[in-house]
Amino acid sequence: MAVNKNAIIRYKTLDECFSNKYKKFTVNDLVLACNEKLSDYYGVDTTVSRRQIYDDINFMMNDSSNEMIIDKKKEGREVYYRYNEESLETPKIKLSKNDLFLIENTVELLTKIKGFPEIESLETIKTKLLDINNYGFATKLISFEENEFLVGLNYLVPLYNFIKNKQILAISYKPFKLNEIQVYTISPAYLKQYNKRWFLFGWNHSDNFIQNLALDRITNIESKNEIYIDCNVCFDEYFEDIIGVSNNLQDPIITIKIKLNEAIIPYIKSKPIHGSQKISANNLELKVKHNYELESLILSYGDNMQVLEPDSLVNSITTKIKNLNKMY
Repeated sequence: MAVNKNAIIRYKTLDECFSNKYKKFTVNDLVLACNEKLSDYYGVDTTVSRRQIYDDINFMMNDSSNEMIIDKKKEGREVYYRYNEESLETPKIKLSKNDLFLIENTVELLTKIKGFPEIESLETIKTKLLDINNYGFATKLISFEENEFLVGLNYLVPLYNFIKNKQILAISYKPFKLNEIQVYTISPAYLKQYNKRWFLFGWNHSDNFIQNLALDRITNIESKNEIYIDCNVCFDEYFEDIIGVSNNLQDPIITIKIKLNEAIIPYIKSKPIHGSQKISANNLELKVKHNYELESLILSYGDNMQVLEPDSLVNSITTKIKNLNKMY
């Protein structure tokens, strides 16, 4: 059976249903659960047939790589499906002693590496490795905020290698505001994650600028036999004066003053919005460029933030709030 994107979502949904010890899922319940997951994923009503669900169940029952046993039980006239109790008590991920030994050594090494800004992100990796090492615990010890159904992740590793090998790409791309697919010739240079989405940065050969492309809007990638153009940009500095990923190099850095609700001040102090932030009494000051992500972030705080300066940002936020008011 070919495993496509729809099938992966269905199998994962069925796995969640079969693992639920507190609800009995009939075929109709499984159909509804899969419809809901698929509709959420695609943003439009999506349905699967009962026959498809029966086929999926049959596939999962006969899949040699699946160690979970699916019980089919009848209660009255209803038939429901659930993982066998013994299967639920057995960890799904099995690692050899050698695998665990390697993980323990890796965690020990990472634990010793401290104080270097370049490797602070290893803390998350270290914690994830520890979580794998503790897979035998009856209850999960930690969870991470990840978008498991994020579109475009299949391009992440290939793009990393294209960047590493300085390979020109023809990228087919569907912007949110356009109906037609655009094809860009790009010298890929950098990958960045922001707000649980991944973005590719590279030199656009046609328009001669650094372009950023969201991986979830890419529809196809092809390599091209052309001369690679280096961006000659330090991307640490490129992101230094912005929030998010949108950076018009011609835009100036501005001073932004925001009045904060007292209740949110501890939160902003513990999770800084930007490295330039300064908080004095109830006032927040930022020195960044005005971009889409800045406005979205301010609006996400609702009435906990009031922009005071500059007028251009005040006017832009005011317009958006008025438009929202018309909608409700």
